[in-house]
Amino acid sequence: MSRIGKLPVEIPDGVEVKIDGHRVTVKGPLGVLEREFHHRIKFVREGNTIKVERISDSKFDKSLHGLSRTLLHNMVEGVTKGFKKVLDIVGVGYRAEIKGKKLVMSLGYSHPVEYEIPEGIEIECPIPTRIIVKGIDKEKVGQVAAEIRAKRPPEPYKGKGIRYEGEEVRRKAGKAGRTGK
Repeated sequence: MSRIGKLPVEIPDGVEVKIDGHRVTVKGPLGVLEREFHHRIKFVREGNTIKVERISDSKFDKSLHGLSRTLLHNMVEGVTKGFKKVLDIVGVGYRAEIKGKKLVMSLGYSHPVEYEIPEGIEIECPIPTRIIVKGIDKEKVGQVAAEIRAKRPPEPYKGKGIRYEGEEVRRKAGKAGRTGK
């Protein structure tokens, strides 16, 4: 049995979970999330907890079991606490700022790089070399952070680029000088 899948999902006070067949809607203080789950997964409500059950013990159903429980848990956590990813910009002259509904970054290219902020995501730049991506949907927050990082990923020689907070960039040695014949 799935070790993650058999754990019940706790529903805190102030969160409303509506199960309509395979469509689950979670309402909380930060917003509303809705998701369609696979038809081979069932949700059983027991008081203020929800248990995720699978139809059979096939390999496919086992793989869906833990995934569905984690997705539901992330929905509940998202509408109560929210999620955030922090990106650091490293490099001389590299910076970011918010202009209207766009994130404008100077990343060493001949032009500024603009990123349209998607609906449901909030982006902050407390200092020019730090970007904070916030939202209630964990999947969307991670995707937006990855798209921003992809504009200039960290390079291994000088370490310049956009990286996640705490990310270690493995550095390479540059050219070795000629030692002679």
